[in-house]
Amino acid sequence: MPTITEPADLFRHGLRLLLDKDVAAWVDLWDDDGVLEFPFAPDGWPRRLDGRAAVADYMRDYPDHIDLHGFPHVEIHQTTDPRTIVVEMRGVGRLVSGDDPFDTTYVAVVRVEDGRITRYRDYWNPLAVLRSPEIDFTGGRNR
Repeated sequence: MPTITEPADLFRHGLRLLLDKDVAAWVDLWDDDGVLEFPFAPDGWPRRLDGRAAVADYMRDYPDHIDLHGFPHVEIHQTTDPRTIVVEMRGVGRLVSGDDPFDTTYVAVVRVEDGRITRYRDYWNPLAVLRSPEIDFTGGRNR
């Protein structure tokens, strides 16, 4: 596969990888020193992950918790910085442990340099997880 360098194209490719449950390939889109931030993370959840290894550790069990079925709304906004996009999206699927529906919205600010994600600020809705205690993305810490 040719290298994807445009932020919007790389982001869309990443969504496809998440739907395919190919977390390893999604993590491979990251720069070694990439930063993933969660400004609205609830207490006890990570607010910042530094480096590809930390992102990989955080995402490792994602498919065991959330079975993504689709992203019915994805709107990508270009910014004045060609390396940075703002994304509004909605993800739907089911929570694996209880087979409950998963439906949440996100706003993400993503920076891509040299075909790799270097910064991803994920403004997700923490209420979706607070209502679903079986989801644990605390880095192995139980709440």
